[in-house]
Amino acid sequence: MTIERILSTYLFVNKKLTAALLGEAARSGASAIELFCSRGHFDYRSADDAHELASWLAGNNLTLNSIHSPTTRDFHLTRESGAPLSICDPERLRRQEAVDEIKRALDLVEHIPFRYCVQHVARQRDVPDERKWDAAFSSLEHLSLFARHRGVTLAIENTPGEMATPVNLKNFLEQTRLTSVKICFDTGHAHLDGGAPEALKIVRDFVATAHVHDNRGERDDHLLPYEGAIDWSATLSALPADTPLVLELKEPAAAAGSVDIQAFAEALKGARAVYDKFDEERARTY
Repeated sequence: MTIERILSTYLFVNKKLTAALLGEAARSGASAIELFCSRGHFDYRSADDAHELASWLAGNNLTLNSIHSPTTRDFHLTRESGAPLSICDPERLRRQEAVDEIKRALDLVEHIPFRYCVQHVARQRDVPDERKWDAAFSSLEHLSLFARHRGVTLAIENTPGEMATPVNLKNFLEQTRLTSVKICFDTGHAHLDGGAPEALKIVRDFVATAHVHDNRGERDDHLLPYEGAIDWSATLSALPADTPLVLELKEPAAAAGSVDIQAFAEALKGARAVYDKFDEERARTY
């Protein structure tokens, strides 16, 4: 059983997304992408840019599997700017600004079809309290309906920090009965929070898609799988068999400030090798 090879454009997030970068992704063996929505990387608000992206994808035999919703109001080529977007902000106006920006990203589906929108619930420093969870519920109730009407499944991601842990997300979905909202299981973040296979035992029934990357248990490094300490055999066997696996890597040091797309060559070569190993693991498991 082979898996669909999906690459997140988070790897290129500090660069303007181009046909050449998507060509490199395709040559690495990817058949689909997850678009990281930051306007310095790709202006998801622009219909012209959306049509151009559709052409690039078709020209490289790629599809758009998913988008990652915006995390800031603006994102320049080399730095984040402006206040972060938070759907759990108890202040209604700030929360509404976040919801409105996410809806603009979801409207991309009018130009290019995709299945999932990955959504952060909280920031790393957020401490869980009733007001924040109530705010998150209000936001997700609205966004999930907006997404569902467009044929998109909203998937909330477990992220570093005290609030958006796998067990907290499971409890939140059970208590709120937001049945159309699923979980994007992030392997690296789960590893920092006690272990990926262990977390999957808790949330498996809610998982719709996954971010795969590795670390050594200390920092959210977004390493290639098998370069850190995650038990990939146990993790892959614990995931539902049909879960899309989105490889979400950080920009390599060699690419920082460089305009040479060959700076990504090693990471993309590594991506192909990882998916080959994943296919071998899946063949043994299923």
